Amino acid sequence: MADTMQFDLVSPERMLLSTQASEVQIPGAEGDLTAMAGHSPVITTLRPGILKVISNGQATEFAVTGGFAEISPEGVTVMAERSLPRAEMTAEVMKDWVAEAREVHTNAHPTVADDAAKLLSDMVAMGGHIGLD
Repeated sequence: MADTMQFDLVSPERMLLSTQASEVQIPGAEGDLTAMAGHSPVITTLRPGILKVISNGQATEFAVTGGFAEISPEGVTVMAERSLPRAEMTAEVMKDWVAEAREVHTNAHPTVADDAAKLLSDMVAMGGHIGLD
């Protein structure tokens, strides 16, 4: 089908989704982007946020903490540092993820403290976005 593309989402623990998708909304580190069939080749880093996959007219959302997305005209592969389906996100999981980001920020060398602060801010914002703050 010309209006769909292969989409794969993997984390270190498991393959989370492999499907034909019409659209993938990606929380890119340099800004959000939407990939569709025929998209120009791009590799981007992810920021913590919500990744949305549209397949057969249905949206499936995943919380991601970072990683990479490789986009080609044929499809999208997302290699997430950590990811869970939005339906599996709980206040406790979000609390743990934010606590880990806070620890990274607290223990960061001064030269990377700004990056750690951005990570922490994005984690808190993601929790607020999905109602788990």
